[in-house]
Amino acid sequence: MKVLHIYKTYMPDSIGGVETAIQELTQGLHLYGINSEVLTVSTTTKNNINDNVKITRFKTSFNVASCPFSIEFMTRFQQCVTSADIIHYHFPWPFAEMVHLLNRVKKPSLVTYHSDIVRQRLLKPFYRPLMNAFLASTNCIVTTSKNYLDSSEDLKPFRDKCIVIPIGISDDTQQAENLKTNEWQHKIPDDFILYIGVTRYYKGLHLLIEAAEYTDVNIVIAGSGPLDQELRELVTQRKLNNVYFLGKISATDKAALLSLASAVILPSHLRSEAFGITLVEGLMHGKPLISTEIGTGTSYINQDKVTGLVVPGNNVKQLLKAINRLHYNKKLLHEYGTAARKRYIQNFTQEKYSERYANVYHRILAER
Repeated sequence: MKVLHIYKTYMPDSIGGVETAIQELTQGLHLYGINSEVLTVSTTTKNNINDNVKITRFKTSFNVASCPFSIEFMTRFQQCVTSADIIHYHFPWPFAEMVHLLNRVKKPSLVTYHSDIVRQRLLKPFYRPLMNAFLASTNCIVTTSKNYLDSSEDLKPFRDKCIVIPIGISDDTQQAENLKTNEWQHKIPDDFILYIGVTRYYKGLHLLIEAAEYTDVNIVIAGSGPLDQELRELVTQRKLNNVYFLGKISATDKAALLSLASAVILPSHLRSEAFGITLVEGLMHGKPLISTEIGTGTSYINQDKVTGLVVPGNNVKQLLKAINRLHYNKKLLHEYGTAARKRYIQNFTQEKYSERYANVYHRILAER
């Protein structure tokens, strides 16, 4: 079986939750005899094969409201589709949805619905007819959590064709080499709460920095993105000495930091945070979690008072309270950490993730 995955960005041009989800899935599917190709657009057209997965990039022609368009993608789309057994779209990407409809694709297709359209909500009334026609044309819609399925107004007309498959990731707990761990132990404090991810507008990092002003707990922010300078200036203005920016880090560095952290935090305050792979990474390393209730998959991953603490979104006072409560209660840290590792093994491994999709692919083909 060959599955063609379609999304607007891919590694290394862009590293985010959707890109990670596609990478983990395609690598896992290979173990089930399913070959994958990723179709994307890029400023470069360099193609490659990464971990048995073919990556085909078409040159971006222009962008409209953060949506890339590619004339080359449009002209060669039908050729790429011909060799695939199943087309797997990763939503949202309005351009690809338009191309799908224009080409009247007859191959079995499904879509992983990663997120509602949030930031471009003013354009949504114009986009809605395209979105609804596209979703209606697919055989199956996959959401990453029941929380998101239940809270998405856009998915209500399609509930009968929706299923839930949480994103899973491969276990990297053995990658924290002693050398890297020792290196970081000399660079940052012993007890710290860790944020890992891109510094995007919806991550709530300004709230985390504001909370840091009222506690002695050390906060480590690993990752880079569009808000780097703004966040560093905020720390400087508030004269904080307990917030550490590490910038972009390697996979080995990430594993080492996760092994050293006392807890993992994701303070996202907007619904654009649809899942939160960082939280799964925390579970994997047996770390207690702090997350916010924003009606998405974050509260499915982190079970309040089981694997960590869930606080209201956009609430500095409650965020601060959770940080202090975890940091100063070692018994609670151990209890939540143990439950976290157990939850990862039960629900979020790469094996379970890819097996669930493999079963869906076979079912779709059998129903034709």
